[in-house]
Amino acid sequence: MDWLAEFPQLAGRDLRLMSRTIDQYYRSFSRAYGDTIEAIFRPLLEFLLWFERLLIQTPWWIILLVIVGIVWLASRSKAITVGTFVALILIGVFGMWEDTMRTLSIIVVCTLMSIIIGMPIGIIMSRSNKVQAVINPILDVMQTMPSFVYLIPIVMLLGIGLIPGLLVVVIYAMPPIIRLTNLGIRLVDKEVLEAANAFGSSGWQKLTQVQLPLALPTIMAGINQTIMMALAMVVVASLIGVRGLGQPVLQAITNQYFTQGVLNGLAIVAIAIIFDRSSQAYGKRLQRHREAAHG
Repeated sequence: MDWLAEFPQLAGRDLRLMSRTIDQYYRSFSRAYGDTIEAIFRPLLEFLLWFERLLIQTPWWIILLVIVGIVWLASRSKAITVGTFVALILIGVFGMWEDTMRTLSIIVVCTLMSIIIGMPIGIIMSRSNKVQAVINPILDVMQTMPSFVYLIPIVMLLGIGLIPGLLVVVIYAMPPIIRLTNLGIRLVDKEVLEAANAFGSSGWQKLTQVQLPLALPTIMAGINQTIMMALAMVVVASLIGVRGLGQPVLQAITNQYFTQGVLNGLAIVAIAIIFDRSSQAYGKRLQRHREAAHG
């Protein structure tokens, strides 16, 4: 029975040996292919830097009018539009405009990437229960894994900079758009699909003209959650070189600057509320439009 008493120590030793072997292989892989993988993402980096420069170098009042205009078109709410205007003015008054534009640029790019990658995966999941059974556990891991853990393999592979930060944010923020695209398509009324089949619609026509339009309010909820999760990663991503509102918060933690931390934190909250309220209002407008069309 001695082996039972020694089992935890033996198992722990074997696990440490295995983890060291995996670490060595991953380091070798990083040295061999890190530059190649980084080169693949270089066009994305150039686009992000261009978009960031555009937001920073454009006169602040033009950016302000554009954002307020987009919020008004999405929400058609005077309260949300005025709140957006006031929040952005206060961000400028407290000297956080440039950092806010940097954060805005990476959130927009990460959200677009999440939509481009996540929606097709959600569509494939909606068409096959087997695919759904395989992908759901992966999404569970992506959503429950501590955010700091994502930094380890990506930093080992690509080092510190914007691209590793971008990938960390996308991986963390993508599950909601995948799940809710899948859910939205699955919730489309079967009678509507039968009517589309009766009219001889192809699979592509059913997807683009029936399923996606009817699932759009649910998909918008997924986009909303993706944006919220991306904003939640802003401070964590600042640890690996992502500039924006996260870096002053990190500096405030390090140097115990209470006011700096609170102000930049409130700016992140303001951006989150603007995105949340405007996207929710747009989703509700889509829902009302759908109900009116069916009514």
